[in-house]
Amino acid sequence: MKRLISLKFLVAIGILTALAAMPVSAQVRGGPGLEIAIAAQERHTNSLMANPQVVGTGVGLNAEGEPAVIIFTETQRGGFPRTLDGVPVVVRQSGRIYALPKCNNPPCGGGGGGGEETIDRTARFERPVPIGVSTGHPDITAGTIGARVTDGTNVYALSNNHVYADENQADIGDAVVQPGAYDGGSSPADDIGTLASFVPIVFSTSANNTVDAAVALSSTADLGNSTPSNGYGTPRSIPTQVSINQKVKKYGRTTGLTTGSVYAVNATVNVGYSTGVARFVNQIVIQPGGFSGGGDSGSLIVVDGKGRNSGDDRRAVGLLFAGSAFFTIANPIDAVLDRFGVAIDGE
Repeated sequence: MKRLISLKFLVAIGILTALAAMPVSAQVRGGPGLEIAIAAQERHTNSLMANPQVVGTGVGLNAEGEPAVIIFTETQRGGFPRTLDGVPVVVRQSGRIYALPKCNNPPCGGGGGGGEETIDRTARFERPVPIGVSTGHPDITAGTIGARVTDGTNVYALSNNHVYADENQADIGDAVVQPGAYDGGSSPADDIGTLASFVPIVFSTSANNTVDAAVALSSTADLGNSTPSNGYGTPRSIPTQVSINQKVKKYGRTTGLTTGSVYAVNATVNVGYSTGVARFVNQIVIQPGGFSGGGDSGSLIVVDGKGRNSGDDRRAVGLLFAGSAFFTIANPIDAVLDRFGVAIDGE
């Protein structure tokens, strides 16, 4: 059994290493038209985002199904070019984009939803705890356990920097609790692990952050690898490429099991935190707005496999970390896993 697990892990790491070496456009399903749109977007992003109304750019499809540069704005709809270097432009109101750990800004509840069976995702779960439920550093409100990941020897809880590392303020070895402090969790009574590593967030609108992620050293006795029974189950160990219009789902602390679709890829967005504003590049944009809410930060986003996509069902594409009333923003999962040298400990 140990040999089988090790082989599975090595295969996963090999695929992740190959993905990390690919250019951005190769990590996204699409033809030459998509690559041309990405090139145009990247050439013009800095000048577009000099406009205080512009909160981000990305690449998606226009109403005719053609690859287009997407301009995300706070409120403004007009005053932008119709094309950039011959590529169509679509302007979408996104509102301001914020990291989503807190339950007081925006308000969030929890507990119900996510299927016919009611499960309180804010409660303290018997150990090993499922993924997709309340967690956090003792000094933050609450976020979500995204997945159990492994380096081949140890297992870790995966979530966001702002959930487990308190926006760079935590120390390695700090406790991680389930549920999060907002939901009544405290250390040491509710510990499920200790902060092992996080990717620092650079708070600047000229930064090139790619992930908001952290891992906490745990154990199979404290941490399971499946959602509660009203979720999507166990994620697949090997991720898949993201594509525009791809159907996705997630299970999170606040909104439970929700479904949506990928609206834009290769997004550059300014994200608001308690500490300041941080620019992220190469992000995934998901709609509708109700796909996530405050407290869902850290949720694993997986393919909602139906019909032609059934073979990719439950394969991960992203790690949820931010959003607005209109969209959810996620880090590409391969970038997250590569930074920590881990693989999803799933099926």
